[in-house]
Amino acid sequence: MHVGSFVLAAQFPGQGQGEALHRAVRTAEVAEAAGLDAVWLAEHHFVPYGTCPSAVTLAALLLGRTNRIRVGTAVSVLPTVHPVALGEQAALLHVTSGGRFSLGVGRGGPWVDLEVFGSGLEAYEKGFPESLDLLMRWLREPSVEAHGERFAFREVPVVPRPSETLSGSPGPEVVVACTSPASVRLAAERGLPMLLGMHVGDEEKAEMVTLWRQYARVAGRPADEIRAAAHVSAGVCQIADRRTDAVEALLKAMPGWLKQGLDAHVTVDGRARSMRDPHAYTELLCGLHPVGTPRLCADRLAATSERTGISRFALLVEGSGDLAATEENVRRLGAEVLPHLG
Repeated sequence: MHVGSFVLAAQFPGQGQGEALHRAVRTAEVAEAAGLDAVWLAEHHFVPYGTCPSAVTLAALLLGRTNRIRVGTAVSVLPTVHPVALGEQAALLHVTSGGRFSLGVGRGGPWVDLEVFGSGLEAYEKGFPESLDLLMRWLREPSVEAHGERFAFREVPVVPRPSETLSGSPGPEVVVACTSPASVRLAAERGLPMLLGMHVGDEEKAEMVTLWRQYARVAGRPADEIRAAAHVSAGVCQIADRRTDAVEALLKAMPGWLKQGLDAHVTVDGRARSMRDPHAYTELLCGLHPVGTPRLCADRLAATSERTGISRFALLVEGSGDLAATEENVRRLGAEVLPHLG
């Protein structure tokens, strides 16, 4: 089982943006020291829900600050960036880190980001498959040309080539955030593992894994590739000597952050949007994920892995909003939970 931290660089009420980013960097550094396998970095624009606007840029910093741990984006929002530009950045990090970089990509939402970056609503509603395919070609082929609806250019060489890493890895791992059967099919047909969100439980995640396998078989993906697909489950982790204390720590801090962060999202076209009740959502997360004593957290992760077939986890560890408490949470995850998982 492979356990990593999921870092949003969340700005809690009363905190500055620099404080949130400092906590994000420290979380990654402590995660490596604690023996975690990976750190996954979220990306958001113009909202305090997450103060990192470029997951790939923060990944570059953290790869330079660490020596062993894998660093991934969860996710880089593909409709707001040119896939070749993102592919070049991913290749650069893959080669220079010795293969420690994972590129998670997603469709994002219908936010004002699409207006600011000039990609438009169509990039979100229809353009994701074209962008993903162009990105994958850039990461797998020696030269690329494009003749699509959104991207058209003459053949150009891929520099740096992802396969040039001294580790011998052919290219960076690519993971796709999936929230619907359509996105599951998109990932499965390309043989790409899924990143499944923390808002869904084991039953729904198991159904999505089963659906992924069905789509992959129909698409003719190799059987060994289907068996080896390393999907990632996002969740929340808060450790305390008593479960009630862990739950209380999250209920004290997370609803204020969620309300402030989610309320700040603005749609690009003025469409109505329904937002979750912050307190009820926090309670839901506490019920779905490893929140409680170290033994309970280990059992919760093992149960999720058994029910879903997923063996990789990206756990939000900054739910208390406090730097010292977050660092302690990560240390306890490494020292008191991981040994129970093997």
